[in-house]
Amino acid sequence: MPDTNKNSAAIKLADLTSHLLVHCREKEIRFAEKNGLTQAEFRCLRYFSTNECMNNKQISAKMKLTPGRLTRIIDSLIFKKYMTRKIDKSDRRFMRVYLSQKGISIVQQLNNDYVDVHQDILSGIDLHQQKPMIIAMSRLVAAMKIWASKSKSDY
Repeated sequence: MPDTNKNSAAIKLADLTSHLLVHCREKEIRFAEKNGLTQAEFRCLRYFSTNECMNNKQISAKMKLTPGRLTRIIDSLIFKKYMTRKIDKSDRRFMRVYLSQKGISIVQQLNNDYVDVHQDILSGIDLHQQKPMIIAMSRLVAAMKIWASKSKSDY
């Protein structure tokens, strides 16, 4: 006989994570629109720290996009002057993607705005509940990473 408490917790977690995903996407849409970006451009910029460079293969793996789709996103960000491409000095077959000065500025601004939004979200949560919530969210993320690393054939 199944453990109904366990099943109830799983049902609640599934519901909560689904709602969280919807609200995170809404947040992403707002940030992208505010900055004249598509959601994909916004996500791509969020993967870069201000002094980082990556090649297309690294970015497409992080974003889980096909190389063709990623190329269109990066082309758009280059057109908007947020990124530049340079030939990889160690292997001329590859291109490295860098943030431009304008890209560094927008990533810094996006990061600051992101923190501000989350500070606003936290302001609606009792101060004594914030630390346990952060701990629980950290554990949830860790558990999800473990689940995601399992073979896809397991599910």
